Amino acid sequence: MSASSPSLLAAAHDAAGHQHYPQGALYMVATPIGNLADIGLRALQALSLADTVACEDTRHTATLLQGYGLHKPLLALHEHNEAEAAQTVVLRLQQGQRVAYVSDAGTPGVSDPGARLAAAVTEAGLRCVPVPGASSITALLSVAGHSGWDGSFVFVGFLASKAAERQREVRQIGADARACVLLEAPHRIEALARDLASLGERTLTVGRELTKQFEEIARMPAQDFAGWLQASEHRRRGEFVLMVHPQIAQANEADGISAGTLRTLDLLLAELPLKTAVRLCAEISGQPRNALYDAALARRQASASHDKG
Repeated sequence: MSASSPSLLAAAHDAAGHQHYPQGALYMVATPIGNLADIGLRALQALSLADTVACEDTRHTATLLQGYGLHKPLLALHEHNEAEAAQTVVLRLQQGQRVAYVSDAGTPGVSDPGARLAAAVTEAGLRCVPVPGASSITALLSVAGHSGWDGSFVFVGFLASKAAERQREVRQIGADARACVLLEAPHRIEALARDLASLGERTLTVGRELTKQFEEIARMPAQDFAGWLQASEHRRRGEFVLMVHPQIAQANEADGISAGTLRTLDLLLAELPLKTAVRLCAEISGQPRNALYDAALARRQASASHDKG
């Protein structure tokens, strides 16, 4: 990509240069999760204007910037020095610098360093500007699909490294009717797969090395995931994002909504418009909105028929 960097930077300037990039502001810049072509034009413009680029790994970021024809002063800011380095960033912002922060891949602060940095900048009364981009989470959700799913999900991220705590977290995922999204590293994926087997037939979509040359996406019952990994040594390599699908099939059956949830729904319907009652009941119970909406319609219709009789 470096051969075309001048034209790429020119395109970034043409597309995003008219926007305002205030001085004394921190720019939280999302970077590609594996494919250099996934950089955003506004991200390139923000990086080109930055006086300093704070980053999780200076060597990795230097290579990334070189790929786009950029060369910037770098400041290491990672999980081990984030609190101290954040104060250095605050001082530079107070001097009127533009500082961009990038993690090694994806969006800073999302299972990556950056959250404490953003907090320190905000608490100092300075501006923090998000520059969105590639995300393994939304990339997998866009292709996972599930009939009747309303799109709601819980982002869990990385589970605990200790077996007992991780197994407890898996049990919590199993008890949640919503879709749950996990991240995992290659050296821990087999242990996670063994634990996810306890979810049985619940559907699992696995994304491995998303956006990269050997990207792989597979869908299977959770209990089959460990076997899928063992079928090829290549499947145990790379970064993983996983979606544990919602329990919609069970929730849509007549007996899938508990009496307690229906009681909550009735109380809400008595006081609120139907859509509002369904939304609140879904948040309270964890049941899918579609199933609750159908139940609410049926109960409203039954109540209307009873009143007429």
